[in-house]
Amino acid sequence: MFNRVIIYAADIEATASFYETHFQFTVHRLEGDRIVELIPNSDGGSILLHPAAKGQRRGQSIVKLVFDVQDVSAFCGECVAKGLTFGPVHVADGYEFANAKDPCGNSISVSSRAYRSPLPDDSSSFIRKGLKPER
Repeated sequence: MFNRVIIYAADIEATASFYETHFQFTVHRLEGDRIVELIPNSDGGSILLHPAAKGQRRGQSIVKLVFDVQDVSAFCGECVAKGLTFGPVHVADGYEFANAKDPCGNSISVSSRAYRSPLPDDSSSFIRKGLKPER
């Protein structure tokens, strides 16, 4: 089971604020711990912010964090007012998505894929909604 992901952040405070502001994570710090934990306010995994090594380049990653939202266009519109601009909204197989970068240059995406109508032989949408697929 997936529970958490580590982001190596050059600016921990800016990165924590970004995920708190735009994705409603709660910032949790323990005294003496250099890692900051971001706890989701709903189901999902935590994000651990770890200080980046001095030699690590910004955005050096092959991982993209995807956040499920029902209305991608509305969510992106709300983010603009808070200082986050997503790229264009793309339409895929029954869902939409848009991409942006966090303060560390990591790729992030918002997607309505989890809320799409199920495709033939696709139980993933049912699982996300807490339903059981009919076979």
